[in-house]
Amino acid sequence: MTNHWVDIKNADVILVMGGNAAEAHPCGFKWVTEAKAHRGAKLIVVDPRFTRTASVADHYVPTRTGADIVFLGGIINYLLTNDKIQHEYVRNYTDMPFIVREDFAFNDGLYSGWDDEKNKYTDKSSWNYEMGDDGYAKIDPTLQHPRCVYQLMKKHYARYTPEMVERACGVPPEKFHLVAEALASTAVPGRAATILYALGWTQHSTGAETLRTGAMIQLLLGNMGIAGGGMNALRGHSNIQGLTDLGLLTNMLPGYLSLPGEAEQDWDAYVAKRALKPLRPNQLSYYSNSKKFLVSFMKAWWGDHATEENNYAFDYLPKLDKPYDMMQAFELMTQGKMTGYICQGFNILASGPDKQKITDGLSKLKWLVIMDPLQTETSEFWKPHGDFHKVDPAAIQTEVFSLPTSCFAEERGSLVSSSRVLQWHWQGAEPPGQARSDLEIMSALFLRLKAAYKKDGGKFPDPILNLTWNYAQPHSPQPEEIAMEFNGKALKEITDPKDPTKVILKKNEQLAGFAQLKDDGSTACGCWIFAGSWTAQGNQMGRRDNSDPTGIGNTLNWAWAWPANRRVLYNRASCDPQGKPWDATRKLIAWNGTNWGGADVPDYKADEPPENGMGPFIMLQEGVARFFARDAMAEGPFPEHYEPFESPIGHNPLHPNNPKAFNNPAGRMFANDRKKLGKKDEFPHAATSYRLTEHFHYWTKHARLNSIIQPEQFVEIGEALAKEVGVVHGDRVKVSSKRGYIIAKAVVTKRIKQLTIDGKPMHHVGLPINFGFKGLTKPGYLVNTLTPTVGDGNSQTPESKSFLVKVEKA
Repeated sequence: MTNHWVDIKNADVILVMGGNAAEAHPCGFKWVTEAKAHRGAKLIVVDPRFTRTASVADHYVPTRTGADIVFLGGIINYLLTNDKIQHEYVRNYTDMPFIVREDFAFNDGLYSGWDDEKNKYTDKSSWNYEMGDDGYAKIDPTLQHPRCVYQLMKKHYARYTPEMVERACGVPPEKFHLVAEALASTAVPGRAATILYALGWTQHSTGAETLRTGAMIQLLLGNMGIAGGGMNALRGHSNIQGLTDLGLLTNMLPGYLSLPGEAEQDWDAYVAKRALKPLRPNQLSYYSNSKKFLVSFMKAWWGDHATEENNYAFDYLPKLDKPYDMMQAFELMTQGKMTGYICQGFNILASGPDKQKITDGLSKLKWLVIMDPLQTETSEFWKPHGDFHKVDPAAIQTEVFSLPTSCFAEERGSLVSSSRVLQWHWQGAEPPGQARSDLEIMSALFLRLKAAYKKDGGKFPDPILNLTWNYAQPHSPQPEEIAMEFNGKALKEITDPKDPTKVILKKNEQLAGFAQLKDDGSTACGCWIFAGSWTAQGNQMGRRDNSDPTGIGNTLNWAWAWPANRRVLYNRASCDPQGKPWDATRKLIAWNGTNWGGADVPDYKADEPPENGMGPFIMLQEGVARFFARDAMAEGPFPEHYEPFESPIGHNPLHPNNPKAFNNPAGRMFANDRKKLGKKDEFPHAATSYRLTEHFHYWTKHARLNSIIQPEQFVEIGEALAKEVGVVHGDRVKVSSKRGYIIAKAVVTKRIKQLTIDGKPMHHVGLPINFGFKGLTKPGYLVNTLTPTVGDGNSQTPESKSFLVKVEKA
């Protein structure tokens, strides 16, 4: 979230798209009802299904799964064509005035730099600004230059007309205009709109670009950085935000620092590529401090073994030849190139795309370690479960080790919410039987690995042998120790650079924040964005003061939010260029003549006068927000609609004559998986998956009460589709894809309507994911039996929300 849960109450318009907050996030949805009750906020829901969120919406708009960029691009076109944008905000706080290189081009779905022979982008140099002799990007404040971002964007989205929205999404122009006009009403100071989304946006082959398109709408309206605005991801698990924060994606380090690639063998070049210099005068470009973040991180991991002489142990970091994400791992398994796998808190057989491929991969391993509180489908992948899971144990070589872990309620520590809030929780019960915490298990594994390397050696044992492990009980580090390590400390006495006689930090004193990090090896910090969470004053995450002196919902003394306890990111943009709030009734910060302050921690240099012209988006080289992504996105600088890899219409309506622009040209797919893609003639129905209120992922089917209130797998279909295939409510139906089938009861509902797409009728099929063949619910099929192994071009997230199936009576 750029903002936070409570801040939703400050919105005047709320767009829920790609999520179902009332059912999936019922506690957070309270703040939507607060906004409706006390501000008269309008709630808009755009979704293929009429959900409980839609049931309380002012406007519900059914749409086609996999076509959200068309809908959002249509909003962009409406705002630009009708001049419904916040001009002062856009002109001063975005890259609209920036002039793009002359050789940049977009032709029938593909950007300049596309290589037809290699079928990928091989040269992205044109995806950049035109640079002046002074080394800065050229701009045109009048926005009249034909190659300024404003003019290029108007041209790009002119194709996204209401007629195209109707053709691709099935949304009639009158319904589309209701949404466009409601959002456009917030393009003035004094009104705010927020966008709430979840996996319904991210689990597509164009998921990251869909999020960008939503953010671009918010920038046009001046809704980023203000109270009641922002782009707000509703996380599906209490600590999934913490997962990405701590670098558990395969190409990341903690704090969203990136691992070096195979070609990046030089430390100075690696740092220089990340320590980005400003592209305009007097801009902060805070990532210019990347060396401080990186050196302090490596000092936290390798301590005295990370020195200036060895480039702070840079050689210890792996140099990636390719991403080693989940899809890559199972591709390697099926090829026999990966022989062991540790599955920690992850029911991969149920969660990964294409269950059969997951099964095949696991079956070729020599060993599999399961760390989980429960017996899951993954832990019993080798065991037949009737028609729900057909395997031959005699043909499976894998040795499975099940290590029971404690559950989150049986541990203490911090959780990171969707709002970026690190909140400490305390242990509620002792774990049963032989269950141990993940910390204990991973520590025991590490200590045994270290002993083995010390005894037997290895090709390069240094990263393991030299890893810092200074815990009071090495076999069982305490959560408090880990949290303090993430925060960071001074490794020697730190003095004020302006007054060397003044000591800022004593040796071993906890850091107050990331501004104290150094690049000379004198500070250690496990995760720079967490610096400030456990200071010399103690555990800031454990604070429980919910006072809200301004009434705006910023409870700065309740727990702690990264970065710097800031609750609304980019909040300098909540003020005009002179430093006055756009809306004095929802003031986050303001300039008082000396410094910035208010109801939030300024996301800005605290003493920077407004007249100096520093932009509010301080992490970016431009100092302002980007509409033109340059080479940051795999598909191109502007989001473009590409069809799901299994498309119910069989062509891209924006590029019907260019097969290379049918699907995402940067999408992730392996050759054998491409052979398993279905076509609309054989599988005519568009499927999408979702979660039920009564169950949490695959956990609560092991709980008796949850299993009583939602006991059996079902498939949701509309009345028109039911009539077409000859089934009634309660009949059993077979749902097939190119990869397999499931059989379940049919719930025939008015909630899913037949749409007209590209002039032809189209049906959706709703597939709840929460069932399987383990637990207390009636045994059922895993829905990912049906899903394809296709990845987003940027995040590699699987396309689980849009694929083709065929529904027939079982």
